[in-house]
Amino acid sequence: MEIRLTRHVLNPILSPVSNHHWESKYVFNCAVIKHNDLFHMLYRAQGEDMVSRIGYAVSTDGVRFNRLERPVFGPGSKSELFGVEDPRVTRINNRFYMLYTGYSPEGVRISMASSTDFILWKRHGVVIPDINNKDAALFPERINGKYVMFHRIEPDMYLAYSDDLVNWSDFISIAKPREGYWDNLKIGVGGPPVKTPHGWLVLYHGVEGTPKPTYRLGFILLDLEDPRKVIKRSEEPVLEPEEDWEIYGGVPNVVFSDAMVLHDDHYYIYYGAADNHIALATIEASKVDRWMRG
Repeated sequence: MEIRLTRHVLNPILSPVSNHHWESKYVFNCAVIKHNDLFHMLYRAQGEDMVSRIGYAVSTDGVRFNRLERPVFGPGSKSELFGVEDPRVTRINNRFYMLYTGYSPEGVRISMASSTDFILWKRHGVVIPDINNKDAALFPERINGKYVMFHRIEPDMYLAYSDDLVNWSDFISIAKPREGYWDNLKIGVGGPPVKTPHGWLVLYHGVEGTPKPTYRLGFILLDLEDPRKVIKRSEEPVLEPEEDWEIYGGVPNVVFSDAMVLHDDHYYIYYGAADNHIALATIEASKVDRWMRG
């Protein structure tokens, strides 16, 4: 049984603002988390200097967002000289942990910051040093006493484990590109995983290399007790570039998600479209449940 997402009629839901110098060119790749009946969005933006910064927006319905005029997070060290990219946010206890990619002449590194209000952030620095790495997301709870994190050492999707959220080890490849499929070049996690009775539901992106690089989305289901074990994986993508604003843009032919939220018996999936805009696609939770059981 294959399933597909449905685009929201109001798409795109967030676009560049010409008179905001830091987000005048592109807004894309956002984290979204629902907390206290509000949807909190942290999104990547670029302006004329092409340095990536992170903005904040909030919504009562998950569709119509109001944003701040200034970024809430920007480059803060030499490992972030060219920008901070692609946030993913997980609530652990009463704190929100943001994993993001720092980009500099040294390459790309996974870094972490945390907050209690989404506005003021405490930096924890690079968490996996000395290797190009990105697409990181935390599980919302410990598994067998360990914190668990997705990351991507190209081209595979990996897990890492930690006792303290600072020191990470046991890098394990859990999923690889599949020859002959829509994800044959490289893959990476979408938003943080969602715990279900059937396993950890994971949204991920896959890239097909030919005839032109194209980013699509799919699901992976992982074992609850041992997320190194893949139970199921999308044979076909659940979303792919089809609209003009997904096909043409800063990076063409891209749908790329960092966020999946369960709301009103639907999964709300927020995605960057061609690195130009932010859009929303949804699917009934019951359909995903049948896919997981099928």
